[in-house]
Amino acid sequence: MLITNATLINEGQRFEADLLIDGERIAKIAPKITAPKGVEVFDAKGRLLLPGLIDDQVHFREPGLTAKGDLATESAAAVAGGVTSFFDMPNVNPQTITREALADKYRIAAGRTFANHAFYMGTTNDNLSELEALQPGEACAIKIFMGASTGNMLVDNPDTLDKIFQRAPVMIVTHCEDTPMIKIAEDAARAKYGEDVPFSEHPYIRSAAACYKSTELAVGLAKKHGTRLHVLHMTSASELHFFAKGDVKTKQISVEACVHHLYFDESYYPHLGSKLKCNPSVKTLADREALVAAVRDGVIDIIATDHAPHTAAEKANTYFKAPSGLPLVQHSLLALLELVERGELSLETVIERACHAPAERFGIVDRGYLREGGYADLVIVDPNGKTDVTPESIRYKCGWSPFDGHRFKARIDATWVNGKLVYRDGALRPQAFGQRIAFRRQ
Repeated sequence: MLITNATLINEGQRFEADLLIDGERIAKIAPKITAPKGVEVFDAKGRLLLPGLIDDQVHFREPGLTAKGDLATESAAAVAGGVTSFFDMPNVNPQTITREALADKYRIAAGRTFANHAFYMGTTNDNLSELEALQPGEACAIKIFMGASTGNMLVDNPDTLDKIFQRAPVMIVTHCEDTPMIKIAEDAARAKYGEDVPFSEHPYIRSAAACYKSTELAVGLAKKHGTRLHVLHMTSASELHFFAKGDVKTKQISVEACVHHLYFDESYYPHLGSKLKCNPSVKTLADREALVAAVRDGVIDIIATDHAPHTAAEKANTYFKAPSGLPLVQHSLLALLELVERGELSLETVIERACHAPAERFGIVDRGYLREGGYADLVIVDPNGKTDVTPESIRYKCGWSPFDGHRFKARIDATWVNGKLVYRDGALRPQAFGQRIAFRRQ
């Protein structure tokens, strides 16, 4: 296929060009390309042509939790939102805490994901030998829940944590919240409100101080052992001093922000309630503004979603019973484009943090850019289109979105995965073309 008359955003540049796809790859990018015989032409009509987003943090719920979502449904929603690659988390059932479970998960995914996929290896207080046996390319990284998680995946043994940071054969990613501090805050909230705690209390129960303490521990362990560390879903201004600008490919410690923490703040709790409950929490306006500034200034390296669907019935519970997590992949790029429209971020910065930086940080082979020879993972966006978020338009299995009822000022018009046009004008091709992601280094 030949894409003509496009406005490409890539590697900090904005330029008019055509792009030729041959098989799975980008064959040529040039100001004007004559269509070879028999090649289908897609006229972009001046619309934006972007690399597909690489989401380094999702919970697609398979295996074992498929009432909430699965690899097929959630990756379909992802490509409808311009996300062409994802890394899925290990807190499923069975948990991805052995190399055998990791291999089984790749077998389950084969031929079923609309986007490209890779999986994390999870940690517990007693699976260090499995982590040490990891081979290059088996997992995108090792995930440590240094805050509450499901099952036995909260790693709270100090000696175990130290050994994992010392011996990890690949990069570590962390969820940083201090569970003892959170439990104290939960007890205080229950004493004050009973079981019906207002959801507006969530950022004070799962507080900035609890995040700070845990992030300080993770960064300290990484510095002690020289470990490559990536801190997930940064939520508070106070933690940002642990991080600095630098080359994301070579820096020892990197950090991510998620779309919902860049978009929402605590003023949304009265309207959204449990639909905004996530861990770590959405916090104050000052925290949100500090995170956006850190993305803009290059202190925050990567933007992701932490897409985490739960059923509407689960979310309808009171504070302590309603699970934490939001479904986001279908609207993450649109939300970021709204920040661009507001003047808070540039589109070039969004593409750097959501496409280029994940590819560089994790060492992904031939993805994340518009480059000749690279995989044709592409998105066409109409910045002047409109997208109404309605129950009928939502592709998540859970059937709801924190953006319900919102109108975005842009539209995802087309998505290619490995050179195949998988989504166009609201229609999804039934074939799943996603592949297992290859890594050149970890």
